[in-house]
Amino acid sequence: MPEGDSVLQLANRLQFMTGREVLHTSLRVPSVATVRFDGAVCEAVWPYGKHLFMQFGDAVLHTHLKMEGTWAMHLAGDRWRKPGHTARVVLRLEGAPHPRPIEVVGHELGLVEVFRAREYQERIGYLGPDILAGDWETAGRAEARSRILARPDREIGRALLDQKNLAGVGNEYRAEICFLAGVHPARPVRDTDVDEILAISRRIMWANRNSPIRVTTGVRRAGENAYVFGRNRRPCRRCGTLIEKDFLGGGEDLERVIWWCPHCQPA
Repeated sequence: MPEGDSVLQLANRLQFMTGREVLHTSLRVPSVATVRFDGAVCEAVWPYGKHLFMQFGDAVLHTHLKMEGTWAMHLAGDRWRKPGHTARVVLRLEGAPHPRPIEVVGHELGLVEVFRAREYQERIGYLGPDILAGDWETAGRAEARSRILARPDREIGRALLDQKNLAGVGNEYRAEICFLAGVHPARPVRDTDVDEILAISRRIMWANRNSPIRVTTGVRRAGENAYVFGRNRRPCRRCGTLIEKDFLGGGEDLERVIWWCPHCQPA
């Protein structure tokens, strides 16, 4: 599922767009259907947490994968790998040195919006620090810590998924972070070592930032790369106790699955 590392890798793959002129634009979302970038040059592509941004002149295209979104790149005229009705963004760019233009297509995107570049800071102002940002150690960590500790009675599992606290952590990383920290996801923030949890979060996500497969166990083999995520009723890799799962959330937060080891992460 897309988390901060997935979007960072996506942004890296899309860096070829920078410096290329947009030949044709098709934004297939009613709110921005009339927007065109035709004739503009793509000036930058960058991630922030789970969000992806592209700048064309003074306009910024903001998209979010949510659960189902994907991006595809191919030469114009080639058959798409996904049905056309799933496309939300279609950008045709000059293809030099290749004679055919390049198409960049966003399928099943959960969010598509366009705003002026000068509005960028205001638009992302509600988000916490990006856990994969270069300034995480100098500024981001302290800000994320402050935001999490502002609600000490909240469950740490909810706090980690709240993008207003820190941007980029998703459900898979949450499960692994809590296991490595030895805390149950439903334990209140006040009863956890937030500094240690943030250090673990940064360490494992940074280690996976360029990897096609997420690994928290140190083992890359399929089925052995995670400690608790998706392993309900399977033995804990540390103590052999069966992993359990439940749901955490509701109210202001979406209800999401949690996994934990009852021995290594006592409630």
